[in-house]
Amino acid sequence: MSAPTTEIDAGLPLVHAVNVTKAFHGVEVLKGIDLDVRKGQVVCLLGPSGSGKTTFLRCINQLETIDGGRIWVDGELMGYEERAGTLHRLTNKAIAAQRREIGMVFQRFNLFPHKTTVENIMEAPIQVKGENKAQARERAIAMLARVGLQDKPAAYPAQLSGGQQQRVAIARALAMQPKLMLFDEPTSALDPELVGEVLAVMRELATEGMTMIVVTHEMSFAREVADHVVFMDGGVVVEQGDPTSVINNPQHERTRSFLRRVQSEPQAVEHVPESLRDAIIAEKHHLGTDPGLNEVE
Repeated sequence: MSAPTTEIDAGLPLVHAVNVTKAFHGVEVLKGIDLDVRKGQVVCLLGPSGSGKTTFLRCINQLETIDGGRIWVDGELMGYEERAGTLHRLTNKAIAAQRREIGMVFQRFNLFPHKTTVENIMEAPIQVKGENKAQARERAIAMLARVGLQDKPAAYPAQLSGGQQQRVAIARALAMQPKLMLFDEPTSALDPELVGEVLAVMRELATEGMTMIVVTHEMSFAREVADHVVFMDGGVVVEQGDPTSVINNPQHERTRSFLRRVQSEPQAVEHVPESLRDAIIAEKHHLGTDPGLNEVE
């Protein structure tokens, strides 16, 4: 199945990364990464552990500072300003303001255990954007409905499955109304039967035109949903292109070796569910429980 049809801006890229480098304790993790991501595009980063994918994702929203190169998001230089040809680090407050425009979903859900789902989603809009509680709560309820959890506003994280917690984490990121969403292996901590519901939400976001960069080992998502696939290894981009060419006809042996290994492993889902409803019904049937109506209507 081909990737969904979305409006991809043919103008300037939303994300423009040039010669990005990063080292930890003298070990180069990123060795000059160039990448453009256009508005409305879904880009999947593939590669073995330690290839630099997550580090690059964290550099985009300045959770990690880069050692060299530059990253622009929507025309704004991330983490720095240029004066007379010299880069100057922005203040923490200015960097935090830049991050407001970028949503990030991590491997672990990072929800506040003592807060309900609604309270978790309300937290950032109130604390970071200064929204009043009524406005933040209204959006939180809408975001819960958006990820199929409209019946769980008073639930605490411990009362939810891993897939439900990750959907709350996605709702929390969406509540900030980001222009870009970053996903760092969002299904890697989930039981296999719960992966489909999270991928289905991500597929729906892609269909709606959300710009997304996704670090993933879920080849079904990369094949069916991504507009562009980037294979990284050893801190460099080895190969990139449309999913069909990179996944089905890789040109580099490093890419072929990685894909052989990944494709030999059992995949959580062979195909990304077309909708969250389909994913939840399939999950309930797999678990041998009644699908019910609350989460699928």
